[in-house]
Order: sequence, then structure tokens, then C-alpha cells
Amino acid sequence: MTDYKYQMIVTWSDEDNAYIVSVPDLPGCMADGHTVTEAVENARIMIKEWIDYAIEDGIPIPAPKTIAK
Repeated sequence: MTDYKYQMIVTWSDEDNAYIVSVPDLPGCMADGHTVTEAVENARIMIKEWIDYAIEDGIPIPAPKTIAK
């Protein structure tokens, strides 16, 4: 799988009893998991699926934003 460099924000959800990962650069791209590692791995899968869907539908793919160098 391609290693996309998108920012991920990890938060804990008491309601879901899971870690939630959102990808701000890709609208609606989110994942969850029982551990931070699982949530991030699931988010990587969702990023790939988001980009694959965008390519199929001709949706522009936002470039990852750089926060710090």
C-alpha cells in the first residue's frame, strides 16, 4: 500500500469505546480502533479507499498539508 502522508488526529470516544482517527485533508475520512495502532492502521486503509474512490469519480485529491518541518 502506498504510504500517504496525511495528518491524522486521534481522539478517544467514550461513546464508541474506541479511538477515532480523522483525516482533516480528506473530508469524511475517518476510522476507529480499540488501540491507537489499530485505529491508525484502519485510517491508512480508509485514506487509500478515499483516494481510490476520488480517482474513479474524478474528484480532486487534496495534497497533504505540511504542519511542521
